[in-house]
Amino acid sequence: MSIRTRRDLLRDLGLSTAALSLAPHAFARNTRPHSPNDKLTIACIGVGSQGMRVLLDVIRLPEVQIVAVCDCNRGSDDYIDWSGDELRKKVRTVLQNPTWGDKFLGPAAGRDIAQSVVNDFYARARGTASSTGCKAYEDYRDLLAKEHDLDAVIISTPDHWHALIAIAAMRAGKHVYSQKPMAHSVGESRRMAQVARETGRATQVSIFNSDKPESKGVHDLITSGIIGPVHTIDIWTRRPGGFWPQGIPTPTVVQPVPDYLNWDLWLGPAPLRSFNSAFLDFIWRGWYDFGCGSLGDMGEYGLDTITRALQLGAPDRIEATTSQLYPDSYPLASSVHLHFPATGARRDISLNWFDSGLKPARPVELPPDAQLSINGEGVLYTGDHGKLLTGFMGESPRLLTPEGKLSSPLPPEPVGPVPFSLERPELGSSASGGDAAHYREWIAACRGGAAARANYTFEQPIVEALMLGCISIRTGEALEWNAAAGRLTRGSDRAIALLDPPYRAPFTL
Repeated sequence: MSIRTRRDLLRDLGLSTAALSLAPHAFARNTRPHSPNDKLTIACIGVGSQGMRVLLDVIRLPEVQIVAVCDCNRGSDDYIDWSGDELRKKVRTVLQNPTWGDKFLGPAAGRDIAQSVVNDFYARARGTASSTGCKAYEDYRDLLAKEHDLDAVIISTPDHWHALIAIAAMRAGKHVYSQKPMAHSVGESRRMAQVARETGRATQVSIFNSDKPESKGVHDLITSGIIGPVHTIDIWTRRPGGFWPQGIPTPTVVQPVPDYLNWDLWLGPAPLRSFNSAFLDFIWRGWYDFGCGSLGDMGEYGLDTITRALQLGAPDRIEATTSQLYPDSYPLASSVHLHFPATGARRDISLNWFDSGLKPARPVELPPDAQLSINGEGVLYTGDHGKLLTGFMGESPRLLTPEGKLSSPLPPEPVGPVPFSLERPELGSSASGGDAAHYREWIAACRGGAAARANYTFEQPIVEALMLGCISIRTGEALEWNAAAGRLTRGSDRAIALLDPPYRAPFTL
């Protein structure tokens, strides 16, 4: 077991004592003043399938202007849909063009395609034949160097790129919205939150449920004491089963790199490896080097609501049980057990994570005809006086008494598709899964308003817990964590190294 000093931690995480004392003005920033009628200028970095969905949501908000897109993929039609022809239909709806994308064989995205979509949208909005206001870049570093009047960036890359781009953007004075999970390691999560504080930039992670009524409803129920002090939480998800592969051998076949892709830039800070399509779109979530498995992909959604209700902080003990381990791929299934120490406001809490169809034991008092899950997923809060069952993101809460009585304590949730924004209902419902209020909360923060709810400072301990869980999954070790000191008090050298893996040169923070 290796014990590190605070100085070791600061050195390993790249946080010198001088950096910790830097005032916000120590970093360059965009200080362009905004009037209420100004549009927030935004660049979308990472415009694959999910990045395109976010772009299709944000572009229709009158408060913003997308001025640039960036991706190491020039453009291809081999992305993965959520369902049959979903992405193409969404682009057609937002562009109000029923023939858009006829030439593509499948879901199409990438920088040239995204640039064309942006310019087509603005040309139509202005009633002109064409528009050339959106620039396209292959490398985010060129974008940040050349787009001098840029206010903010949206990052929709694979997980291993989130921190590097977000920190570079914040230090360049840009506000940042990024995909979940916020970071790819414990060290990255701490640095991202620190740089956000130092630079004063507005941040938001794509945790769409963070400001939804369902999340607030769970908070109100738990804090009302209706089930008594909570001591155990079980949370389970169907992923990755049926969504992307995990628990698989590393490909050994070297395939030619497609001419539309800069593979070296796609790898970025990850270790160098030969190209194989098994690492690419959507599938990257299951590989250690690029994603964080099901715990990273889904965990921030579920733990966000739980944390708002119970102020979890970071865990002090972490232990995972998994199916067969592989050298480079997350296992097919895992259960992760996190212990959160007591605080002045609550007792200690045990949280149990289950994925890939694994579930907690069914409560004995739950009526035999009642479903434990909602669409195969859910959360179970156990308190001293009863239990609360919800969907994975807090939806459809049900109180369960010790006598086996089930009740719905909140009004029913609305059903059916809701237009993304009332200004343009003809453009359909959300493309990405978020609602207009979620993005507008961040936009308001960019303009000097209150911090967005899923900002980097709030999300950091959640992501720290998830990344510690990922380390336990990978090493098979029971870990003990001192959050205040930022070090493992129980854990091998390998586990310690995974707290903050080095970047491949020349990428550095």
